[in-house]
Amino acid sequence: MKRIRWGILSTGKIAGSFTEDIKHVPDAEVVAVGSRNQATADAFGNKHNIPNRHSSYRDLANDPDVDVIYIATPHVFHAENSILCMNAKKAVLCEKAFCIHAGEAEKMIQTARKNNVFLMEALTTRHFPVIHQVLGWIADGLIGDVRIVQADRCIRGDFSMEDRALNSELGGGSLLDLGIYVIGFSSMIFGGPPNKATGFGFIGDQGSDEQGASLLEYEHGALAVLTFALRTATVNDAYIYGTEGYIKIPDLFAVPNKATLHVDGQNIIDFEEPILGNGLHYQVKEVHRCLREGLLESPRMPLKESLQIMETMDTIRAPWDLKYPNDSTHIL
Repeated sequence: MKRIRWGILSTGKIAGSFTEDIKHVPDAEVVAVGSRNQATADAFGNKHNIPNRHSSYRDLANDPDVDVIYIATPHVFHAENSILCMNAKKAVLCEKAFCIHAGEAEKMIQTARKNNVFLMEALTTRHFPVIHQVLGWIADGLIGDVRIVQADRCIRGDFSMEDRALNSELGGGSLLDLGIYVIGFSSMIFGGPPNKATGFGFIGDQGSDEQGASLLEYEHGALAVLTFALRTATVNDAYIYGTEGYIKIPDLFAVPNKATLHVDGQNIIDFEEPILGNGLHYQVKEVHRCLREGLLESPRMPLKESLQIMETMDTIRAPWDLKYPNDSTHIL
């Protein structure tokens, strides 16, 4: 089978993890990397044995040897970088969160459709075998009607202003870094956006949100109760409660290797699937499947849903007076 050739845009930590994990996909080949200067491109290329090293993102986008580009820059640059690559007729896998706000998401989707190229948000959780099993249990009606989703994605870290995680100028903060996991999870389980969304967030000294919580209401009063934080340690479980039972995905639900099915009056059923590497390669397999089938978006992570998730996050953060640099291009 002809290999699909990848370019890596940016040379940070997640870019390195992704590049290492892509080795678990036999028909994938990383052939190029782009950075803002030649020295970092060469260093990354040497470390990961990548032949083509570019000193600008534009040069990477225009590399004729590249089929698809992985965007691994900070949130505030996702829309700009993705649009650059799609205008060069490259397929794009853009790291989560998709971008900064719904207005940017709309521009990204419009660009993909104008250029007739593939685009997907890299919300890797939903591509794990465990998640496919969980969705199968729900589709088979084993827990009845889903009434409540509860999920937490929190870490405890000490971050300086130099760190991207809490740097508001780069779109740092708990909502875009970690809230995307729980909001995206709820969206996946309920199959669409909430009818109502509210939440609370704490803005720290660095001007970014350090933690938050959200309550989402869906059809017939179904609820999602979600928390996310960068300076608070919790157990990162997810629960899906139905009228006939519930499903638990234990810590760390965002990178799941196990789920348990609890049906009223029946024995507990366990499903377990060991994770290769960091688990980032599952989304690569999905990109390849879509490209080989001629799809311009993934049915598992459709563009409409990425837009809806950004709209939900815009709604949640509006009362917090949480602002990002790119907000000037879009009124919340």
